[in-house]
Amino acid sequence: MTTAKRPSPAVPDLLYSEVEDDLRAAVRAVLADRCGPAAVLGRIETAEPYDPGLWKVLGADLGLAGLLVPEEYGGQGASAREAAVVLEELGGAVAPTPFLGSAVLAASALLGCAEAGAPDLLGRLAAGEVTAALAVPLTAAPGDAFPQGVRADAAGRLTGRVTSVVDALGAAALVVPAAGPDGPALYEVAADAAALAAPVSLDLTRPLADLTLDGAPGRLLAAGGAARAALERALLTGAGLLASEQLGLAQWCLDETTGYLKQRHQFGRVVGSFQSLKHRLADLWLEVVSARAAARNAAGALAAWDDPAEVALAVAVAQAYVSPAAVHAAEEAVQLHGGIGMTWEHPAHLYLKRAKADEIALGTPGRHRRALAGLVDLPAAAG
Repeated sequence: MTTAKRPSPAVPDLLYSEVEDDLRAAVRAVLADRCGPAAVLGRIETAEPYDPGLWKVLGADLGLAGLLVPEEYGGQGASAREAAVVLEELGGAVAPTPFLGSAVLAASALLGCAEAGAPDLLGRLAAGEVTAALAVPLTAAPGDAFPQGVRADAAGRLTGRVTSVVDALGAAALVVPAAGPDGPALYEVAADAAALAAPVSLDLTRPLADLTLDGAPGRLLAAGGAARAALERALLTGAGLLASEQLGLAQWCLDETTGYLKQRHQFGRVVGSFQSLKHRLADLWLEVVSARAAARNAAGALAAWDDPAEVALAVAVAQAYVSPAAVHAAEEAVQLHGGIGMTWEHPAHLYLKRAKADEIALGTPGRHRRALAGLVDLPAAAG
C-alpha cells in the first residue's frame, strides 16, 4: 500500500530584503532617540505607560499603524515580513507601544471583516488616528474554541466580561468576539462603552485590561464562519509575528550581555575571557540564530499564505522554539550581569518580564508543541 506524499513547500527566504533593512533602520533610529532604557523605566509606573508622542511618530509618521492594511483602505500594503522586522526592533527596545494589539491583532481581525463594513475603522486605524484592541485574553491561542464570554442580543447589545486584553487601555475601539443570536460573531464596540479595569501586569511595558460590557451597543462586522475565520487568522498572525518580537528581545539580551562581559573585570581579567562564560554565550548564540530562522520562516509563511496548514505549522514551530529561547536569553542576561543585573535601574528585568509574559501570550510553548504534533501526525503522548 502506498501513501501520497504531501508536496514539499517552497524553500523559505530567511534573508532580509533592502526594503526591510531600510525599515529596520528607520524604526531603530526613532527608538534610539525616544525609547532608550531610561525613558522606558521612567514611564512604566506612571498612569500613562505608553508614550503618545512615540506612537505618533511610529504609527502615523512612519505609517506603522497601517503596515498590514492594504493601500485600498489607506494602509501601507506591506506584508508580515515587514511587520516582523518592526516587531524585532520593538522587542529589542521593549518599546511600550500598542503595535501588537492594534496594528497586528485588531487590524488582522478587521481585515477578515472588510466586506462587512470594517473599512471605516481600518482607515482610521491605518492613519494612526485611533488604536483598536482585539477583545480576547492575552493567553488566547490559534485553534482555540470561539470565545463565549460575551453574548450579543438581537439588537447588537453586548454583555459579558473579557480579562487580560492587550493594548485595550487607550484604545478607541474594540473588536469583540461574541456569541450572537445566530452563532459566533465579531462586533465593533466603542471603548468608552466598556468598563475597563487595569490589573497589575507582570510586564509593565505592556499593560493589560479587564473589560466588562453591560448592554454595550455593537456594530456587527462578521458572523458565522466568517467571524471564526477572521479571529483564527488574527490569532495565527499574532502568534507568528510575536516570535519576531521575542527574537529581537533575545538578540538584545545576547548583545548587551556580550558587551558587558567584554568590559567587566574580575580577578584581574576580563570576565568574558573565562571559558565557562564563553560556553554559555556560545550556546545562547546558537539558540538565537536558530530562533531567527524559525521566526523568519513564520513571517514568510504568513506573508505568502499559500497553504493554511503550512502557515499553522510554521507558526507552531516558531512559538514552540523561540518563546523558551527568549526566556533563556533574558535569564542569562540577568545572571551574567551579576549584581547590577538584579537592580531596578538596569533594564534587564524589563526584558525578563516581557519574555515571561510573551511565553504565555497567544499560546504557551506546550500548547504550540501539541498543535505541532497534530499537524505532522505525531501520536499524542500517553496520559
